[in-house]
Amino acid sequence: MTDTKKLSARDVAFMGMAVAIIEACKLVMQGLPNIEVTSFFVMLFTLVLGKKMLLVVPAFTLIEGCIYGFGIWWVMYLYAWPLLAFITWLVRKKDSVLLYSIISGVFGLFFGALCSIPYLFIGGPAMMFNWWIAGIPFDLIHGPSNFLIMLLLYKPVRRVMDSIVSKNK
Repeated sequence: MTDTKKLSARDVAFMGMAVAIIEACKLVMQGLPNIEVTSFFVMLFTLVLGKKMLLVVPAFTLIEGCIYGFGIWWVMYLYAWPLLAFITWLVRKKDSVLLYSIISGVFGLFFGALCSIPYLFIGGPAMMFNWWIAGIPFDLIHGPSNFLIMLLLYKPVRRVMDSIVSKNK
């Protein structure tokens, strides 16, 4: 990837593939309750693409809205995925599969709490709290599965991605 402020055709192609990979994997895994690789890929592509993720995450979010409609859940995506990318960006200098696994796991564990924020404005604190509490069983699946996915897939997938990026410089 180039480090200049301009986007090359190669950059656009990499970003397009990143969006396609995230979306395709999300579609394939949609039948599993809160077991997903979206968090994994948002983090991994942030590490590989850097600031270019500022274009990938909104593109993914827009496609999600076009496929599933622009409901309240979509508002949550507007801040949840950028937050994960930002947190990953902050620790990008660390090459620690354990650190990334913990971040991914904690993100999954608190995803429901994070996504309950719009309900504060719709129905107040009680609605926000009740929505979050009702989703805790799903968060208890989401967190550990995110942790394990990152723990198992980070090194092999990162090695392949780094190889692809270095060959295309």
